[in-house]
Amino acid sequence: MSSLTATNKGAATREAILDQAYSIACSAGLEGLSIGPLATAVGMSKSGVFAHFGSREDLQLAVLDKASERFIAYVLLPALKRPRGLARLRGIVESWFDWSRHTDGGCVLLAAVNEYDDRPGALRDSVVDQQKRWHQELGRAVQLAIDTGELEAGTDTAQLAFEIYGLALVVHHDAGLFGFDAALVRGLRAYERLIRSYAALPLPA
Repeated sequence: MSSLTATNKGAATREAILDQAYSIACSAGLEGLSIGPLATAVGMSKSGVFAHFGSREDLQLAVLDKASERFIAYVLLPALKRPRGLARLRGIVESWFDWSRHTDGGCVLLAAVNEYDDRPGALRDSVVDQQKRWHQELGRAVQLAIDTGELEAGTDTAQLAFEIYGLALVVHHDAGLFGFDAALVRGLRAYERLIRSYAALPLPA
């Protein structure tokens, strides 16, 4: 076997382990990850899993990165194809709301906030970094809507990003308890009211 083939096989195996670990974390959280059950699920030995991840924490960090990659690919990247301004911001919001339906069992990223918000360490540091970067992306999208003249020039980008984040949280919360469709309708209605309060000009009804 050539070194390139071995490298590709190793990468594919690691990806398969991560996919399974991500599925487990969706329902059990990152703290629910255990090397033994994971190894059984992927048909490997514990040592085989450890060959790809040196520790349980390394595995958890890799799953957290995987969750972030999937979130960005599902929520942000499609919206970047829309024109700058409110069209792009709404694209982000629509996909973000839909993410709560797309996640099977729960959102790893939101669960991680609850798991590690008061637990210092590498996992908390990674969660904080991810959340900061997402707030910055939201703020950037808001700023573009200000630049296009659709939102008031004095709009506090961090504040509006914070308020949008709050809507996404309640949509995710209600989707699991009361059903996605009803949560989506209320979430989008609340978003439109929020944007109207920041709009530079009256928006069409």
